[in-house]
Amino acid sequence: MNALLLAAVLTAASAPLKFVENDYPKALAEAKKAKVPLFVDATAPWCHTCIFMREHVLNRPELGVLQKRFVFLSLDTERPNSAAFLEKYPVDTWPTLLIIDSQSDKVALQWLGSANVEQFKKLLEDGEQAAKALGAQSAADPLLQKLAEADVLSGQRQPKAAAEAYRAVLAAAPADWPKRPRVTESLLGELYAAKQSEDCARTAAALVPALPRGPSFANATMWGLSCATAGSEKDAWRKDTEAPLVALAKEAVELPGLLADDRSGLYELLVDAAGDGEASVKLGQAWLTFLEGEAKAAKTPAARAVFDPHRVNAALAAHEPARVVDALKQSEKDLPKDYNAAARLAVVYRELGQLDDGLKACDRALAKVYGPRTLRVLETKASILAKKGDLPGQRAVLTKALETARALPQSQKPKGAQERIEKALTALPQG
Repeated sequence: MNALLLAAVLTAASAPLKFVENDYPKALAEAKKAKVPLFVDATAPWCHTCIFMREHVLNRPELGVLQKRFVFLSLDTERPNSAAFLEKYPVDTWPTLLIIDSQSDKVALQWLGSANVEQFKKLLEDGEQAAKALGAQSAADPLLQKLAEADVLSGQRQPKAAAEAYRAVLAAAPADWPKRPRVTESLLGELYAAKQSEDCARTAAALVPALPRGPSFANATMWGLSCATAGSEKDAWRKDTEAPLVALAKEAVELPGLLADDRSGLYELLVDAAGDGEASVKLGQAWLTFLEGEAKAAKTPAARAVFDPHRVNAALAAHEPARVVDALKQSEKDLPKDYNAAARLAVVYRELGQLDDGLKACDRALAKVYGPRTLRVLETKASILAKKGDLPGQRAVLTKALETARALPQSQKPKGAQERIEKALTALPQG
């Protein structure tokens, strides 16, 4: 009997996590009953990092040991029934990983972006402690208590206060504190969210060089470089920080053991920082070659399609859009219910000047797309009609896009989308 029990425990520990799918009330009720925190993977079908996490991290069997410590919810934020959740817990970055204290319904910790298996385990440990802090249970270690309090501020979407709290944690921590890399990531993420770009870039330039070379080093570099390039090219602080952060990004992109999605994100930032010249094209070519290799090694169509959006971006940066057409056609064939491949083909065909093919791809995508992403596909279609010189068609599609935007629940309206569409309509010639 003991042997059978041990075998059952080992089997459970080596099974992938089981998620409640798109049912927040059910997941919350289960978490309340079990008196455990609720983990939420707030995702979207067009989000490459979301799909990467699902296909390459969250399905790993070694995460099964966490199953009883949390209830796990996967929530597609594009679905109509997600609007109520988003009213309570707004999401504007994908993926957003949330750990919610099920007894108070308050967010104890939020994490923006990717995490590898080890990072994910540590995040959940920190989330448990933050949930206890919400319940007025102090950690035995004062430093961990400070971290839990900072995580709670982050979860409550108070980025300025959270940033200062994370900064205080780092100031109190020894130089070799194991959580220093993770807290540095969190600090930079909060500064980015608070739109404190100069502080973010300068802090990154000061702190990142001392981090151990690994995933947190890469992610912290990405936050810092994103902040640096958000500044005007005339800003002295951008000139002070961009070059050292680009150097760190070039180091990070070569590190062994990074998640492919993180490495791709570094390439994207380096291309953006390089501007429009030959250096940018060469980086785009290297980026595209890397992604083609990762896609070739993928074991399933879904795992391969993860790389499609960045392959499009890389192909455009490399000035080789035709290079991605066959891959997108294959994804559309392999994943017939997914609108993304057709929507991306439309963009590529537009850049290739194959406008009729682009319109057909848009229509295939529109037959499947739902929620806020409908706006992006309609805007792509309008841009193709503009290239064809079809002003009435362009006006009709933009009008439909505006009607669609107005009909979306407020919590699901993409920031600035309605205003952008209204501006595009107003700019059209009359008649």
